[in-house]
Amino acid sequence: MAARRLPEGPAPDPAVMRLRVRYAKRGRMRFTSTRDFQRALERAVRRAGLPVAFSAGFHPHPKISYANAAPTGTASEAEYVEVSLTRRVDPDEVVQVLDEALPDGLDVVEVADAASLPGALADHLQGSLWALRLRGYTGSGGGGPSSADGAVDPRSVRQAVEAVLATEELTVTRMMKKGPRELDVRAAVLGMEVAGGPVAAVPAGPGDVVVLAAVRHTVPTVRPEELWTALSRAAGTDLPRPLATRLRQGPVVGDRVVDPPG
Repeated sequence: MAARRLPEGPAPDPAVMRLRVRYAKRGRMRFTSTRDFQRALERAVRRAGLPVAFSAGFHPHPKISYANAAPTGTASEAEYVEVSLTRRVDPDEVVQVLDEALPDGLDVVEVADAASLPGALADHLQGSLWALRLRGYTGSGGGGPSSADGAVDPRSVRQAVEAVLATEELTVTRMMKKGPRELDVRAAVLGMEVAGGPVAAVPAGPGDVVVLAAVRHTVPTVRPEELWTALSRAAGTDLPRPLATRLRQGPVVGDRVVDPPG
């Protein structure tokens, strides 16, 4: 039997600290894929001079854990990663240097010592609060939940929200690798309402309506696109395709999604 090959050189330095990084995807950066962000973050970590830990083996890679990234095309104020380091640093100092190293629109919101949150990060990301901005119609007519001036009628959207909440099951079809699969959107919805006023981080124009939806992370996770499909079915017509923004991601407490502790 041939001898087992071992990597040459010293073993990598052990990780002594994990940082939990909360970042936002804003503007055009909502179109970045998960892989695009991974490459951007690895470059930013190097530019910022962070002492990132590496795996062992023939192909070492930085020890960065990604959890539950938002779908491509959606904005977010609550994306999370964990970065393992070979020496301790001040999390508050990392906020500025890492944010400056990332492209505009990928913005660091908060950095914390991950030791304050025991267990795996993914275990604490149990739900999301989504904002679905429904654009106002630019012309009159065409039917649907619109007022006389052609804008989306908030009353009709509220009726669609109430219809979703009143039903016990509301399935939509997602095309998976192995073929179509039925997903029960209603089972994942913790709460849903039409925002009564402006929502921070969600730019809205005249006639726009913002729907807030708290969603439990199921397997697979219900996406904003499927929330829109469920609302359209409840309204009995195609609502304007929304611009989706994740406002919060973390533990589920009752029917609310809260930020991770620490």
